[in-house]
Amino acid sequence: MSGSAAAPGTQRPGGRTARVREAVLQAAGDTLAADGFDALDLGEIARTAGVGKTTVYRRWGSPGALAADLLADMAEQSLPRADTGTLEGDLRANARLVVATLTDPRQGRLFKALIAASLCNEQAAEALHRFYAVRIREWAGCVTDAVARGEVPAGTDPDAVVAAVSAPLYYALLNTGRPLTDAEAARAARAVAEAARAGVWAPSGTAEVTDS
Repeated sequence: MSGSAAAPGTQRPGGRTARVREAVLQAAGDTLAADGFDALDLGEIARTAGVGKTTVYRRWGSPGALAADLLADMAEQSLPRADTGTLEGDLRANARLVVATLTDPRQGRLFKALIAASLCNEQAAEALHRFYAVRIREWAGCVTDAVARGEVPAGTDPDAVVAAVSAPLYYALLNTGRPLTDAEAARAARAVAEAARAGVWAPSGTAEVTDS
């Protein structure tokens, strides 16, 4: 979950259209992080990015659409899902990625702004929903692999398992006011892995998987 600048080892497509998008998304991310979703005015974003207002309105059309594109860009630039060979190891990698994002000075403020706005703004809520759907879908393979290895019961819901890892981390972000730690990431991953092995997200009546 990196910002709008390309991560090391990645390269954006060239051309004027790509440069315009990059400039606009950078301005949008900076505005969200500094002033919140309500400050996401397309005309002001165009001015800050140094591009034509008509271009911004034609391409994005609304603050919600711009926020959605920003989050889509972040998802594209994010690290791929881990493959450590164990469910807990994979989930720990996911949790550490979430912690790294939420403790980043810019990204943490950006997500706080979008989460707050999503409670009363449908566009902000939809932008977040799309982002998390993409990320959960990408990491769901960790769970299907664990099912194939016999680590967790057949029929375990991959999306529910992955979502459960980040839930306590976002709760801590919004309610404690203190920085998240690697220990919290490891604890969340361990708890979810144990619950998955116990069949919490498997169809009723599925046998618990126990260590041999």
